[in-house]
Amino acid sequence: MACYAPDVTFSDPVFPALRGDSAMGMWRMLCARGKDLRIEFSAVQADERTGSAHLEAWYTFSATGRRVHNVIDATFTFSSGRIASHVDRFDLYRRSRQALGVRGVLLGWTPLVRNAIRGTAARSLEQFLRSPR
Repeated sequence: MACYAPDVTFSDPVFPALRGDSAMGMWRMLCARGKDLRIEFSAVQADERTGSAHLEAWYTFSATGRRVHNVIDATFTFSSGRIASHVDRFDLYRRSRQALGVRGVLLGWTPLVRNAIRGTAARSLEQFLRSPR
């Protein structure tokens, strides 16, 4: 979060449009709830304006207790030495299958389940941001 500009934008398949405090709050929430979160980085590249990295994250999905291995490609833009935008790309269907089990396998590709995942994540973030720290 210290690398983010105050008005940073963040997007991924679960959180498609976060800005500023919401983006930073998402990371606080994920780290606070990710008791067994492990992230490995590779193929990190950057210049003064853009950057990219490959990430692999392993964690237990708290709602189901199922293990997830998420494979992510991240891109960044920089302004004044800080991250101005951050976009993560990953296969939401693959993640859904791991996190949700049979429900994810059968329905994780549908807009209904994808939108439900996004809605649940947005409500969780909103609740987290309102809670005392």
